[in-house]
Amino acid sequence: MMGKQQNSSQPGAPLSSYIKIARPDHWVKNAFILPGLVLAIILINKPDDMVQFAIKLIAGFFATCFIASANYVINEWLDAEFDKYHPTKKNRPVVGQNMKFSLVMLEYAICIVIGMGLSLLINKPFFYVELWLLVMGVLYNVKPIRTKDIVYLDVLSESINNMIRLLLGWFIVCDNVWPPSSIMVGYWMAGAFLMAVKRYAEYRMIGDPDRAGLYRKSFSKYTEASLLCSAFCYALCATFLIGIFLLKYRIEYIVAIPVVFLLFGYYLYIAHKPDSAAQKPEKLFKEKKLMILVCVLVVLFAVLTVVDIPVIEVWEKAFYLPTY
Repeated sequence: MMGKQQNSSQPGAPLSSYIKIARPDHWVKNAFILPGLVLAIILINKPDDMVQFAIKLIAGFFATCFIASANYVINEWLDAEFDKYHPTKKNRPVVGQNMKFSLVMLEYAICIVIGMGLSLLINKPFFYVELWLLVMGVLYNVKPIRTKDIVYLDVLSESINNMIRLLLGWFIVCDNVWPPSSIMVGYWMAGAFLMAVKRYAEYRMIGDPDRAGLYRKSFSKYTEASLLCSAFCYALCATFLIGIFLLKYRIEYIVAIPVVFLLFGYYLYIAHKPDSAAQKPEKLFKEKKLMILVCVLVVLFAVLTVVDIPVIEVWEKAFYLPTY
């Protein structure tokens, strides 16, 4: 595995730098397993033993955190030669400090052992999906494939991790049934929208197509217009598929659809802010209006899960034509 060239004349990097490249501050992203968990509880069954369920949830969350950190470690090491062209990522430890390849690989291995070890405490499907998340990190970062450098595939291959996290949450609750394909692919496309908007915000911030291409190879073939249009397409796919799921499994959820639309629109608005939080999803909690929309959506889904709306059910029946 090739990456940054070491400089023996510089002092070695401190332990804190090795911890930093594992990005523990990004572990909040693994909250994306929660929708899968809630979905399984609603559609399949509620856990019988809450203590065992809590243990599995904690183990599953940290298993995902350590596998994600393993992927971050190789990402930071292999991207060092490109990150030096980014206005803020040039300050990452691997770029500016003399980190040792052997210690980076040791850290990578430790994260894998802990992550996969915790996965075995859940069940076999969870273990295999966690392994899938690990493999996606290799495909995304390591040559000769390195999907990160391939236009459009970079977004699709990284955002599939959202669908993987949905499955991880699902398999914490249920180990013998898969979630509906509409919500799986819809969740993937929603992640693709978020990732394309992140790319769009990065491209705009760099402001120089040539320099952007040095930082990220796929940027040499993207434009602001193509990134924006691709994000729009992903948003259409996501809302269409999620809409199918909502209408198929509980018609009352249609009430929440306008809030979903607002979320997509406001997230795109955030991408146009200077030093946008869309580039750093772990900082999105600082966007108060976005968090309010998320809370409104969560509350709406919670209410609509238990409250029937007769008017909507009558409307649903009106769509069914008699068969002869």
